[in-house]
Amino acid sequence: MFCEDYDSFISLLSRRNYTVHTAKDGAQARDILFSLIPDGSTAGFGGSMTAKELCLAEALRHKGCTTYFHWEAPAAQRGDVTRKAAQADWFIASANGITRTGKIVNIDGTGNRVASMIFGPKNVALIIGKNKFAETMDECMDRIKAVACAKNAQRLGLSTPCAVAGRCVDCFSKERICSVTTIIEAKPGAISEMHLILVDEALGY
Repeated sequence: MFCEDYDSFISLLSRRNYTVHTAKDGAQARDILFSLIPDGSTAGFGGSMTAKELCLAEALRHKGCTTYFHWEAPAAQRGDVTRKAAQADWFIASANGITRTGKIVNIDGTGNRVASMIFGPKNVALIIGKNKFAETMDECMDRIKAVACAKNAQRLGLSTPCAVAGRCVDCFSKERICSVTTIIEAKPGAISEMHLILVDEALGY
């Protein structure tokens, strides 16, 4: 299962006003997401290896949805695409980490992903693989710094210290991609529904 004592974890997340779904793998998570999003909706994406691995934008377009995913847009259009994503019917992303106490943790470079989880879209859906779970906030932050930040810097071909060392060193590089850290403690008030799809499989970074 996603974690030990899963039932109490789900109960705690529900008390934080998240709508929780359980998936055995990425394919089932994709099916759950598609059951939530009506045909013809608009769907925005935050930068997400999970979304890319599951080909979510392409699959949603096949069911008549208009998608805004800046990773798929030409460089000159990415700013406009991120703004449209923030105003979509649905915003889809993952999370860098989630703690036993139900806090959702993310570190961003630009901030568009975390901003859109909090305000703008009507609904938010986060697909979270079991590799993102951590017992404590310290453990969660350590995993993000040691794994997610470094791998993203390497994926982007940056010359930041983390791309070389394999973990964050709190650098002052102009290419630094960990500029904004957010902790979501409960469903934000301006979001109608925040769906967490917890996947019993490692997904993304």
